[in-house]
Amino acid sequence: MADERARHFRRLRRLRRSARRWSVLAGGLGGAAAVLTPYAGLGLPDAAWAGAAGSAIAFAAWRWIDLRALAAAPPPPALDPAQAAARSRARLVAAVERLPVGPGVLAEVRRVRSRVALRGTAAGEAWARLDRASLTLAGMAGRLSGLAEPAVREATEADHSLRELAWRVASIERALRLAPRGPLAEVHATLAAQLESGVDAYERLVVAAAGYLAEDTRPATEYPAAARLTEATDLLHGVAAALAELRPTAPLRTP
Repeated sequence: MADERARHFRRLRRLRRSARRWSVLAGGLGGAAAVLTPYAGLGLPDAAWAGAAGSAIAFAAWRWIDLRALAAAPPPPALDPAQAAARSRARLVAAVERLPVGPGVLAEVRRVRSRVALRGTAAGEAWARLDRASLTLAGMAGRLSGLAEPAVREATEADHSLRELAWRVASIERALRLAPRGPLAEVHATLAAQLESGVDAYERLVVAAAGYLAEDTRPATEYPAAARLTEATDLLHGVAAALAELRPTAPLRTP
């Protein structure tokens, strides 16, 4: 949403320009009507000039009234710089999302930003491993159908849960710098171990999904495309041999 204060002053400038235009037009039409109106009486053309001049004067008066009312109203307060930056960022994100490759670019930017934010913590390496496994599973998700669909849904929920756990581990680790000893350290160690085991389980699920996909798409015999290519090759060899047999071995001599 645009800044209300900026919108207020833009509307004020538009009203001022409109009032000036209508004032100039009203003055021109009024002067033309006064000069062109004959003293002997008003005709139909003279009535048109007078009507146009009156309409322009009325519009100019309305614009000046609107301008004075808007100028008398207090302008909205200035927007906080943080809010202005957030709105500008939201508009930029919305514009990028409308592009064909926008969602993918934004997802990659968010992924890199999260990885940088967790760098140097116990959750950083686990987050990177989770990212690699998640991207691998996303590349196979469109082909994991049938019996594998519940596993894909479970993996999606586990991904969100593990990422929340990683942020929690990183937050507690930063707090440990203020109090390195005590029960907080035990909680951090427990959560870090849970994150590590969760990422291990996620990676095993991705490997199992890849194995399922490989077995589901592997044909029992030779790959059909290769078999068709072999048949076409044999056919071409047969046609070439037949044409060679039909061709005469020596050129015909004419007497």
